[in-house]
Amino acid sequence: MNTVRYGIIGVGNMGRAHAQSLLSEVKGAELAAVCDSNPERLDWAEEHLPASVQRFGSPEELFKSGSIDAVLIATPHYDHPPLAIEALGYGLHVLIEKPAGVYTKAVQEMNDAAAKSDRKFGIMYNQRTNPLYQKLRELIQSGELGEIRRTNWIITNWYRSQSYYDSGGWRATWGGEGGGVLLNQDPHQLDLWQWTTGMMPKRVRAFCHFGKYRNIEVEDDVTAYVEYENGATGLFITTTGEAPGTNRFEITGDNGKILIEDGKLTFFRLRTPEPQFNAEFTGGFGAPECWKCEIPVKPGEGEQHQGILRNFTNAILQDEPLLAPGEEGIHGLTLSNAMYLSAWTDNWVDLPIDSELFHEKLMMQVENSTFHKAPVSQQALDVSGTH
Repeated sequence: MNTVRYGIIGVGNMGRAHAQSLLSEVKGAELAAVCDSNPERLDWAEEHLPASVQRFGSPEELFKSGSIDAVLIATPHYDHPPLAIEALGYGLHVLIEKPAGVYTKAVQEMNDAAAKSDRKFGIMYNQRTNPLYQKLRELIQSGELGEIRRTNWIITNWYRSQSYYDSGGWRATWGGEGGGVLLNQDPHQLDLWQWTTGMMPKRVRAFCHFGKYRNIEVEDDVTAYVEYENGATGLFITTTGEAPGTNRFEITGDNGKILIEDGKLTFFRLRTPEPQFNAEFTGGFGAPECWKCEIPVKPGEGEQHQGILRNFTNAILQDEPLLAPGEEGIHGLTLSNAMYLSAWTDNWVDLPIDSELFHEKLMMQVENSTFHKAPVSQQALDVSGTH
C-alpha cells in the first residue's frame, strides 16, 4: 500500500477542516469519501470537494463500499465508540475525533474491540504535537523535575458566547453532546494533564456549575481537586464564561517548578533539591537557591491536526508509532467522568470510577432533562481558531 484512502464520517465543522487537510497537506493520504446523514452537508461536499470524493448517506454504506482503508470519525460524541467498533469490524483503520466518547463504559468496549483487531486505532489529540507539551513531558519523564508534588491548571480562555451554543440543537445538552466545557473544550487539557505528568489521580472532588453563565443545561464552570497515589495534589479550573481568560499550567516537583504560560516554558530549577535542602539546612528562615531557566522550545504550536493525520497515515504505511493511540482516550474521559460524578453525588470519587454508576447518573440527566432549545439553523462554524 502506497496511499491510505480515507473516509470521513461527519462533514460538520471539524470534518470539513480534516477534508481540506487530506486533500492537500498529508503525504500518502487520499480523501476518498465522505459520509453524513444530513443531505445539506453532502450538498456542500458535492460543491466544495473534488468529484472523485464519493458521498454516502450512512456509515454502513461507506463501510461496505470498499472505497476506503481508514475512517476518520468526526460526529457528535456519543457516536464515536459505536461507529469505531463497527468500522473495526469491517477491517478499517480508525481515527476518532476527541473526546473518545461520553462515558467510559462505551469507550472501554471500543478499546476492547481495537485490542482484538490488527488495525491502527488513533484519536485526534493534536495538542500532543505542540512542542511546549512535548518538552514538558520530556523534562518530567527524564526526572529533571524530580517527584511531582503539585499540578495546577487554570484553563479559562475557552470563551464561548450564547450564539455559539445556539448554533446547533445538540450543543450543550446532555442528550446531544453529553456535557459542556469538560467534554467539548477541555479534552485536550485533560489528556495533556495526565500525558505530560505520567500520572492519573487516585481520587477526585469536583464542583460543577451548570448553566452558570449561559442558557444551557450542562456545566460551564468547574473547579476540581485531585489527589495522587504519591501524595501529590492537583487543581483544574475551567470555564467558558470568563473574559479575558487564562491558560496557565504549573507543575511543582522536588527539584523546582515548571510553568507553561503565554507560549513559554519556564523552569524554576532548585540548585539543591528541596528534600535535601530541608534535611541539611539549619539556618531557620531560608530557601533553596533557585535559577529561572527559560527553556528553549521549537517555535509554533506544532503540526496540530495535520500532524496527527500524518502520523496516523505513516503508522498504517510504515508502522510508525502512534503519537496518540486511541486506547489512551479513556484517560482524559475518566477524569471528566469523575468530575461529573463527584458533582452529581456531592462526594469524592475514587479512580478507576464506577463506570456503571456514572452511566446510570448520566442517563438520569438525559431522561430528566426539561431543557428546550429554540429552533436553530445548523450553521457551520469557523474552527480555524480552535484546537
